[in-house]
Parts: sequence; structure tokens; C-alpha cells
Amino acid sequence: MGSSNALFTGLTGLLSNQQRLDVIGNNIANVGTTAFKSSRMLFSTLYAQTSSAGSAPGLSGGTNPTQIGHGAMIAGTQRNFAGGAITATGIATDMAIDGDGFFIAQMNGETLYTRDGTFQLDENRRLVTEQGAYVMGWGVDDQWNIMGGQLQSLEIPLGSLTVAEATRTVYLDGALDATGDIATTGSVHRSGVMYTDADMTSPLPWTWDEDNPDLAGGGQPDLTVAGNNLYVDDGDGAPLLAIEGGAQAMITIDGVEKNGQTIGTHTFLFGSEAEAAAAGADGWGSTMADFTGWLTTAMGLTNEDIAGQTLGGRVEIDNTGALLIMGNEGTVQDLDLSSGDMSISYQGVAEGDPVAGDPLTNPFTFTSEQSANGEAVRTSFVAYDSLGETITVHVSMVLQENLGNGGTEWTFLAESPDATGLDRIVGSGTLVFDSSGSFVSASSTTLTIPLDNGADSPLVLDLDFDEGVDGVTALADANSSLAAISQDGFPGGELVSFSVGDDGTILGAFTNGVTRKLGQVALAIFSNPGGLEDVGDNFYRVGPNSGDPRIADPTTLGAGRIVSGALEMSNVDLSQEFINMILASTGYQASSRVINASNEMLDQLMLMAR
Repeated sequence: MGSSNALFTGLTGLLSNQQRLDVIGNNIANVGTTAFKSSRMLFSTLYAQTSSAGSAPGLSGGTNPTQIGHGAMIAGTQRNFAGGAITATGIATDMAIDGDGFFIAQMNGETLYTRDGTFQLDENRRLVTEQGAYVMGWGVDDQWNIMGGQLQSLEIPLGSLTVAEATRTVYLDGALDATGDIATTGSVHRSGVMYTDADMTSPLPWTWDEDNPDLAGGGQPDLTVAGNNLYVDDGDGAPLLAIEGGAQAMITIDGVEKNGQTIGTHTFLFGSEAEAAAAGADGWGSTMADFTGWLTTAMGLTNEDIAGQTLGGRVEIDNTGALLIMGNEGTVQDLDLSSGDMSISYQGVAEGDPVAGDPLTNPFTFTSEQSANGEAVRTSFVAYDSLGETITVHVSMVLQENLGNGGTEWTFLAESPDATGLDRIVGSGTLVFDSSGSFVSASSTTLTIPLDNGADSPLVLDLDFDEGVDGVTALADANSSLAAISQDGFPGGELVSFSVGDDGTILGAFTNGVTRKLGQVALAIFSNPGGLEDVGDNFYRVGPNSGDPRIADPTTLGAGRIVSGALEMSNVDLSQEFINMILASTGYQASSRVINASNEMLDQLMLMAR
């Protein structure tokens, strides 16, 4: 029996060392596998046959138990989760974990875990593993903030995602001349007298003047009615038909400038709103009073009261029957207006028609009676709407008052040629400075710009006169200047590249210079990673003894940091594996010698029996 026991004991040695060699071979085969974790074989004795249990010391000395072992058995395998070397690859989608965490992947509805960060983008620009499993993490909301909670597949839409942001605040700097002239008047341009009869004996009745209610006239003729014509002096004392009543006369202004910038082209039709829309006119009405109201708006003129200061801009018919155009106060609001900037044509009437006559290129002969006065400065800046389209805004500052404490008060007027509708004025307010020229306060600094281009409307932005590099000041003998130094909006840009931070945050870089968060890679940690079940393809699933995964941000809870553009190498130690291979081979050979020796002894036993 002793010989047969040795035979089976040697066999357990063969089997144990064979399986140990299987583990060693697997380690060596995966020496180049990304993030591979090596394993080792653990052995234990099979069992021991006890012939004597031994005895305790008494009258004689104690004896040890007599036991004969019957071989070895596999106690288990143990995976070494120590980190492998991290090697840079330069590929943006590659990631390595410097710590104990695992990437979370989802394939065919099953959640798996891996240390292999060899990721790529699929055709839908989602981050996937080499096997096509989705890499999981957290997305962002519409304000580019990371959303916690439910994990989702990560998307990096290179080339397809564009981003723009509407301007919310514009920061201005400048130095205003506190010793400049107080503004008292705007520019004044007057046309020739307009008459309601061909004899030029009945001047056009003037409109009501809110500053001079006693001059209120009446009887404005309805110019949409045939026969209600307007005449002007042709320069030689003869009447010239300026507007023929009932003929759908259309007045066009083009070329009027304010501080060197044109106010654009605008048209007014003497007719109905529907007729104006058909003719492409942006104003309509039946009387010259309607026309003057429209012209006031189209030219960005206002006589509103801002903290007790009126800006002086308006268009009227004066008591002589002439058209009077008064600009806003301040030198930068001076109007450049010539007779050729206003013309009249007729809808549906060809040039040369004897009924209406040729369109008049100079229906109103303007003369400049005075220029605007008052210390003033003007600046222009570009803001952005929610689509990233540029919106131009002009801001004028005008000195209005020297305060009793030595400070000054200024008014500002903001205009935008890009505002929807006729009204260019998008905001107005005041600025107050103390006796040292420092900014004290500002009123009504919010601008409201209506838009009709599909962007969020209105565009609402604030003018900040105090938080720039130096802010706006008002000092003696300063050369008045004003500039918008920065604003927080930006135009549309295309996502062209990305990077991943230590905390797993994916930052996208856009062509407009903006970076925004696109998502965050999530990691899982286990109380016993050795209990994970290897399912192949570098994936693990939760095992009975691994514990449930704890989902964490990288750099927290010991999950480790993300190294972008790098991969974790296998942690196989080849030198140790060669040693283990020699030991397994030697053990196998020795076990086979035991079997041979047992077999020879059995042969001898059989010979004795013969």
C-alpha cells in the first residue's frame, strides 16, 4: 500500500505543477496586454494520514504525531492588482488610471469593469472600448455643468458640436473731461417751407410741440387723399410738386450720418400698413405728422427726460411750415444731413409719368442752422446673441451738469442698428462722478435689444462702467475717451479637440477659443477587487466576494487619477515568471521521479509474489 500511496502522491504533484505552469504561461502570454493583471497559483496539502496522534509528556517524554502526507492540491489563484507602468501614447482617447479604480463599461445591457483605457470614438462619436462597449460617466446640462446621478455613455461630438454664448455684460473703461462744455443743444437742420397749395400761400400747418403747446396747429392734410398735395419752392419762386396726394408717395432716407456712421436706409409710405408692407417700407401713415414721428425713430432721436436731463432730439413741422430736424445733444450726436439724403418716389408709377412727375431726388432743401454742442464721446462694440451672431451697439456719453459738490453728471445713449424694428435706441441712463472724478453711480445700465433672427429675444446686456481695468472716470482736462474693453459673449465655434483632466473631466476646445466641459469619466472601486470575475477581453464583472461597486469621481475615495493620452501596461514580472517556470518544471520532473520509483517498487513486489 505504501508504494501505491507514493504513486498517487506523485500524481498530485504532476497535476499541481502542470496547472501552475498554465498560470505562468497565461501571465507570460499577456505580458503585452494593456492593463493585464498577473496571477499566481496557491497550493495546499491534500490531507495527511495519521498513524499516531502523539502524546503529552508524563513519566516519559512526549511524542509527536506520526502523519504521512498524501500530496498537494490547488488552494486557489490570486490576481495581483498592483498598477502597471503608465506609458504615454499621445492619443487623446487613451486613458490610464493611476490608482485602484476601474473604468465602467456597458455592453449588451451588462455593466462590466476594466482597467484597459484603449478607447476610441464610434461613428456616433461616443467613447467606446476596443470591443465596442460604451464608456460610462456623467454628461453635462445646457449650461455645461457636470450632471451627477445616473451614469450615461459619454459623447465627444468632434466636428458636429458648435457653441455660442450671448453677451450678458460689457465692461467699459475711459476718461471723461469733467471741465468740458455742458451740452445745451443738438444739431438743427431746416427744410424749405412746404405749402398745401400751388400758389404757395398756405404753409403746411405745424405739428403739436410738447415743449410749446401754445404753438399747436391742426388740420394736417391727409396725403393719402387725391388732391391733397404738398408743394415746395423750386428755387426760382415757382411751385414744385413735392408730394402728390393719393399717389402712394414713398420717402426714402439714405446717407444720413451720425458721428461718421450711417443710420442706414429707411422708407416711409403715405398709405396703409398693408400697402407699406407690399412696398417694403418700414413706416406708413397719412400725414406729415405721421412722417415726422417715424423719422424721429428712424434717425435714433429722442427728447426723453433722463433724471431731469432732456436729450433734445426730435423732428417737427415748425410754425413756418418747414421740416425741422433737431439732433440729440452732444457733439458726437451731430447729424450730417444733406438735401440729397432724402428722396421721393411713387409706387406703381413709372418715372416720367406726367401725372406724378419724375421722382424728386431733393424734395426738401435742407440748411444747417447750428451744430450740436457739449462735451461728448462715443464708442462702438460688438456683442453676441445666443446664436453667436454679432450685434453692433453704439454708446454716446454727453456731459449734462456740473454738480454742486464738484462732481459731474453725464447721460449715455445706446443705439443698435441691428435691433429688430425701426427703433435704434436700446437704452439710456446717467452716470455720476464725484469731485475726484471717481465713479459714483449709474442708472438704467441694462440694454434691451429685440431680435428676429431666431436667437433668444430680446438680447439683454448690462453696461458696467466701474469693473473694468480702471473703470470710467471724469477728470479735469482729460481727453475724453471711452472703450469697451471686454464682454462675456462669444461667437459660434466648432468642437475640434478635447482633453481629459486628472478628475476625468472631458474639456472640449472650440474654434472660437472657448473650452467647455463635455462630460466626466466615472470610476468604480471595490472593497475586494480580487473577488472580481474575469470574463475575458480585459473585462471583469462583479463576483460574489468582490463587494458592490462604489461609483466615484476620479481622485476621490482612492479611485486614483486619470492620465490622459497614456495606457497602463501589464504588471507581469517576466524575471519572476521565469523563476516560477523553472520551479514548476523542476517540481513536475521530481514528481514524475516519485511515480517512477513507486512503479519500480511495485514491480519488485510483484516479482516477489511470483
